[in-house]
This record gives sequence, C-alpha cells and structure tokens, in this order.
Amino acid sequence: MADHQEASITLPSEPVSVPAARSHVSRVLSAWGLAAGTELADTIRLIVSELATNAVQHTLGQSPTFTVDLRLEREERLLVGVTDSHPRRPRRLPAAVQQDNGRGMGIIRMLAKECGGQLAVTPTADGGKTVWVALPWDISARE
Repeated sequence: MADHQEASITLPSEPVSVPAARSHVSRVLSAWGLAAGTELADTIRLIVSELATNAVQHTLGQSPTFTVDLRLEREERLLVGVTDSHPRRPRRLPAAVQQDNGRGMGIIRMLAKECGGQLAVTPTADGGKTVWVALPWDISARE
C-alpha cells in the first residue's frame, strides 16, 4: 500500500447526499482494507453521517455542495474531513438546552475520543471550513 492515499467526493447539500456520502466512505474503507461491519468502519461511517448532516442542515443554503475527504497516511492515521462553504464554525450546544437537534458535534467528539482520535476545524481559502477528525489506523487490532 502507498504511504499516502486519498479519496474525495463532492455532493449537493441535500439530505439525499448523506447516505451517498456514507456509501462512498464504505467503499473507500473497504478498498483500503477495513472490512465493512467492523466497529471502526461503523464508527467512521457514523462520523461522516453526522458531519454530512451538519453540512446540509446548518449551512442555511449558503453552501450548495459539501466535500468528504479521506486521507490515509502511512497506514497509521486516517483523516476524515467534511468541507462546506459556510463561514460559521460548528457549535456544541450545552447539555441543558432542550432541543431535538444540535448534538452532532458532541457525538462526533465522543466517537473520536473513544477511538483515540481528535477533532479540529480549519478555515478554507474561500471562507468556509473543514471539520476534520483524525483517527489512529490500526485495522489489525480492531478487526
């Protein structure tokens, strides 16, 4: 396997794109040796699902598309990023707020932490942002 592998897909910011993003990620992970149905594969799919849902719901129509990027570095670290063109950074709601939505970032943070990873948000050149999750990639220990 190469030292560095990348895969990317850009989708319309519409609810039907969320399952398409998950499917794309599943195919890429499988091609990179992570079997579907493993705990790590399911966790990554859930992270992508939450990030894609945020990109669709919280950009308020100001981001016509979003992009899912996957980067596997030296079979040691997986970077999962979702980029949109809306300038507002995601926010985690306080636990006391009674709302049915707004918990996605908390879920993502928790999943990343459970896997030994971390979350970061970086601005893009066009004024948007990318939400990144970095995860250790040791598939032999997780199968």
